[in-house]
Amino acid sequence: MGLQSLSVRFTIFLSLSVTASTSASSSLFSSLKSSPPPLPSIPKATPSDLLSLLGPTSSRTSSINPLVAKELKSCFKFLVPFTPIKRPEIEFSDAFSYRRSLKDKKFNSDKSKIREDNELIWWPPEPVLEVARLAVDSGGDPDAIYRALDPTMFPVPDVEGSKENKCELTRTPYGRRFISEDLNSYLRYLFDLIVTRGPSVGLDVSLNRYDLFHGHLFLAVETGRLGILFHAREYPAYDKEKFPYNLGYCHKGSNVTYDDSMNLRNILWLAPLPSNSTKDWLAPGVLVVLDARPDGIIYRDLVPEYVKFVRTIYEDEFGDIVADVNYLNVGKPVPDYQIFIC
Repeated sequence: MGLQSLSVRFTIFLSLSVTASTSASSSLFSSLKSSPPPLPSIPKATPSDLLSLLGPTSSRTSSINPLVAKELKSCFKFLVPFTPIKRPEIEFSDAFSYRRSLKDKKFNSDKSKIREDNELIWWPPEPVLEVARLAVDSGGDPDAIYRALDPTMFPVPDVEGSKENKCELTRTPYGRRFISEDLNSYLRYLFDLIVTRGPSVGLDVSLNRYDLFHGHLFLAVETGRLGILFHAREYPAYDKEKFPYNLGYCHKGSNVTYDDSMNLRNILWLAPLPSNSTKDWLAPGVLVVLDARPDGIIYRDLVPEYVKFVRTIYEDEFGDIVADVNYLNVGKPVPDYQIFIC
């Protein structure tokens, strides 16, 4: 009797086990069957992808993964409309006086002034176009740009009390300028226009040694295209809660707030792109803020891990570095902004 009871209990146990196992397998199969397919992963974006999207139409559609292109475009905040158009056939000086634009510090909202500023980015003055073509014709050789610089060395003076804090803002204690004064004027113009147009995309910047005062001149890989990567929000103020970092002597005294505007600290200017085989121009100039918000592809793929807290994109990712372009206030007490190329 005991053996029969044991046999019955074993049979019931085995039956329950098989039933449970079958039920679990069926449930798992049903769950797997009803689960939605995994979302496609977005490939890693590269600096070349970014530059291609800002280049000729052919390069924007040929080799870039559509998902990457879509995500990158969502991070472009243009300070000047991105409308690739052919260069006007009329001479630049006949279209409008760029000298007045470069010297006019009263940026107003007048439609003609807005259009004028746009065209100064799309199709800059002839001296800028000449250097842009020189960069491409040389195969992206930095020496070609160096030869356009005046050999005169200008000592970098005290900048807004920087010497008192042992702060060295520039790569070298001396700077140079272009032989063409029109080129130097255009560099100043770019800084001023960034300050003026920045608020339109949520970037309020100031020209001072803690915020916007420099950019990095480079020649793009593959094309030799001339560009400048500007960095705003260079030294955010120390804050125990928001920014508990010490960035050295130049950091002391900063009043730049660490907030979401840090996402917009990388501003890219690209000169018009000339053909390397004809006299044609393949793409107009560009001025765009690169949004490095934490949920975007630029932050994910183009900002190195060790500087994600300051959202820095490095210029050498785009091509060969030529020099730093510094726009420094050396006036006392009246502001006097000057270019120093180091």
